[in-house]
Amino acid sequence: MSEDRKRCALVTGASSGIGEAFCRELAAGGFDLVLTARRQERLGVLAEELERGHRIKTLVVPTDLADPEAPRQLLAAVGTAGLDVDVLVNNAGYALPSHYLDYPWERHAEFIQVLLISVAHTTRLVLPGMVERGWGRVINVASLAALLTSSIEGHTLYAAAKAFVLKMSESLALELDGTGVKVTVCCPGYTYSEFHDVMGNREQVSELPSFMWMDAVEVARKTIDAAERGQVLFVPGATNRALAGLSRLLPKALTLKISAQVSKRTGKQT
Repeated sequence: MSEDRKRCALVTGASSGIGEAFCRELAAGGFDLVLTARRQERLGVLAEELERGHRIKTLVVPTDLADPEAPRQLLAAVGTAGLDVDVLVNNAGYALPSHYLDYPWERHAEFIQVLLISVAHTTRLVLPGMVERGWGRVINVASLAALLTSSIEGHTLYAAAKAFVLKMSESLALELDGTGVKVTVCCPGYTYSEFHDVMGNREQVSELPSFMWMDAVEVARKTIDAAERGQVLFVPGATNRALAGLSRLLPKALTLKISAQVSKRTGKQT
């Protein structure tokens, strides 16, 4: 990579929560940014703030990743702007609260497109350039749910989707060893963001003890540090790491009972 070319990061789901926190941390580190999400106005406000505060360049590309053509269109816009993606943060995501049969197949298909296919597609589009330049970072945001041995009632596809992201990331990290491109999958637990407001269960999850929660900025900062170290799997927070380990030690029947109780407390039931 030429010394005069500034590195650029692409963040999906950049308008709020962990995605916004990644943007702020990367901007503070001197990266130019490509910000994408559905909410153009919020992206624009954030981009202007980061340009003023950190003297970086930004490109705002409003995108709905439920559209199968969105990743290709997104990277086309990046190329038209003369940018190369050196850091990719696949963060965009959401959950469908309540039960599987409460939604038509079309909603599930959109969910799969956003949380699985767009992640795999966008990554495939940026990797050749990273490998050719001999440097790159791919950060995939999964979830603690991907590591637990029992899923929670409701959100039927969520843990399964995040498990896909986890296994995909681990395989890619092995394949790309020695290329200068590092892959990190972050598995956060409960994080202060708009995620639970969108799901409609903010009141329920707020009843959980404070030690189970993390700040989005802390999650982003520590994940970036983990990516730079070349750590493939990163679970932010000692409590989350303990929960992941404990889940593997407890009998399956017991973890199912615990999951059922958690579902009643935090899930949006029909």
